[in-house]
Amino acid sequence: MKVTFLGTGTSQGVPVVACDCRVCKSDNPLDKRLRASLLVEVDGLKLVIDAGPDFRQQMLRANIKKLSGILLTHEHYDHIAGLDDIRAFNWVQKHPTDIYAEHRVHQSVKRIFSYVFASKKYPGIPQMNLHEISEEPFQIESTTIIPIRALHMKLPVLGYRIENFAYLTDIKTIEKSELYKLENLDVLVLNALRKEPHISHMTLYEALSLIEEVKPRKALLTHLSHQMGTYEEISALLPGNVSLAYDGLELFL
Repeated sequence: MKVTFLGTGTSQGVPVVACDCRVCKSDNPLDKRLRASLLVEVDGLKLVIDAGPDFRQQMLRANIKKLSGILLTHEHYDHIAGLDDIRAFNWVQKHPTDIYAEHRVHQSVKRIFSYVFASKKYPGIPQMNLHEISEEPFQIESTTIIPIRALHMKLPVLGYRIENFAYLTDIKTIEKSELYKLENLDVLVLNALRKEPHISHMTLYEALSLIEEVKPRKALLTHLSHQMGTYEEISALLPGNVSLAYDGLELFL
């Protein structure tokens, strides 16, 4: 399995528009973050988790020529806004793109991209095959995907486990009953917005607490805001098995 971090920033990305803070002004390329998204290459599949406003730029930057499907964690704009840009893959691959999400998320996709599902379709619109999933494991060809239920404040969201890799973004809490899905992980990717408390995202310290509880061999933090601090200063605070993810980071599992 190969995992590529397409984006590791929060909903505004880093740098933030009109912000002159030291993180947004940093010259370190590891402090430049597009909206959170991930590419997983496994068993001949190329699966993207979340397609936010930077989807087009991310596909070009990572030179992605094939797309097997998109897994959506939830319906917030910074995780679905790029779905219009699947049109290029529709054209190249000559078929609709498979979109995996729970029913509520599909309803939001249908509302926001209503022109895709209109009875009279405009030529050249995106083509989507919507696959409804739940908290139960499901298959994409020979690959098993295990959804992981968590809460983004009060909004139910899904993370995903593929083999011994798991990805959880935009979560604040996770029920004890779901933690067995995070056992014996080689890599856990977890959101950590900033150091200060936040109503709907884990802080750095909440993320480190969960990591200590489930004990993956390695953990990476994503969905980082400019309020977190620079890559260098935060890296110095982390335990040896935890690091900050950054755009373009590749892992081979």
